[in-house]
Amino acid sequence: MTGNTSSAAPPVIRLSRYTPADQSEILGDGADPFGVAEAGLTWLPKEEHFAIRQDGRLVAHAGLLTIPVSAGGQETQVVGLGGVAVASDLRGQGLARRVVTAAVEHARTKGPRYALLFCRPPLVALYQRLGWHTLQGDVQVEQPDGPVVMPLRTMWTPLREGVAPPAEPLRLLSLPM
Repeated sequence: MTGNTSSAAPPVIRLSRYTPADQSEILGDGADPFGVAEAGLTWLPKEEHFAIRQDGRLVAHAGLLTIPVSAGGQETQVVGLGGVAVASDLRGQGLARRVVTAAVEHARTKGPRYALLFCRPPLVALYQRLGWHTLQGDVQVEQPDGPVVMPLRTMWTPLREGVAPPAEPLRLLSLPM
């Protein structure tokens, strides 16, 4: 289904892969499409992809990846959400809500108790409206030269009923997603 009216909203679809060309189709060819280059981090590619095509054009994406973490000294896994992108000319129309919601609903089937994401401070309110909560403590993430403190805001959402926030200290045992 295609179109721009609410009665003809295109569905969220699963992509078997998400390429740099797909990202460029949504965000253009800028050098720093997510606004996080100054953080100097190396990121993992996502393994599962949720997207919206509108009139044949890829206009929104959210990706998932299950990663190992240490939470309060206990090793476990979390589902990482990342690569959330919406075409600049279509922002404010609920596309981010739709792809993030679809990704989180799928994450609920994967087993981990909660999901994590990292975002720039201006995006915190958007994710709070989508049910995410801000973690206050520092989060360490792996990088090629060793662990660093994540400079972006860390947010979490429960994937099951009654799940408490991740125990601190929280450390990703991988590159960030």
